[in-house]
Amino acid sequence: MLDAIDGVNWGAIPGHPGWYEPARVARGLRALADAANLIQAAEARSLLGGGGIVHGHSAAVFPAAAVAAPLLLYIAQQSHPAVRDTAVGLLDEALSSYPHAGYTRVTTPYGTAVPICCAIAHHLRSHTVFLAGSGKRGKALLADAAEHWRFEIGECVADGNDTAVLGTLAGCFPDGVQAAELHLAGEFTVLDGVALEYPPAEGSREACLRVMGRPPGELPSGAILFPAECGERVH
Repeated sequence: MLDAIDGVNWGAIPGHPGWYEPARVARGLRALADAANLIQAAEARSLLGGGGIVHGHSAAVFPAAAVAAPLLLYIAQQSHPAVRDTAVGLLDEALSSYPHAGYTRVTTPYGTAVPICCAIAHHLRSHTVFLAGSGKRGKALLADAAEHWRFEIGECVADGNDTAVLGTLAGCFPDGVQAAELHLAGEFTVLDGVALEYPPAEGSREACLRVMGRPPGELPSGAILFPAECGERVH
């Protein structure tokens, strides 16, 4: 774990000058990984929460939080209960906080301009079993992560002026017509009218969305949709 922490160039991750302190991330994660009691966990939290991955006093989150999320989840599963609670609490704070203008998006394997909150939610969903078994806070964190849904387009079929889009849904698509960001090849556009046509069956992620006023040619296979409101979150 320490090698994984030190293997990240935290200084190369952008963050608001004067607020983001990359040295706090590495120090805080190492301290949390080594913590064996509540006091040590609290000391690590002060580093990570005071300019590392978030700035707690101003409720701001930094892009480093998305990179640190899988490390925090690993530490939480391997450590003292106080460390687990601290890591889950930091993830909760990172997901709910807003980023500074100019530092709202991160590069991921599935997109180069993904909202920070959506990137964190993706990591949280990858550890559903652990979080679901971590008490009320873990379950609440999963419920919050579900609001930051992600839909990968598979096939499209024209339906009048609209398009029925088949694909895989992670998280929970809300009721009603939504605005969504369409991400493809490093760029994104905003779709003003997207609604859930058919939800996934139990045990499946396959779903169907209706995209209003767009032909199938504008919705290529492999493109990914995120909530537009997540891209508008600015501190």
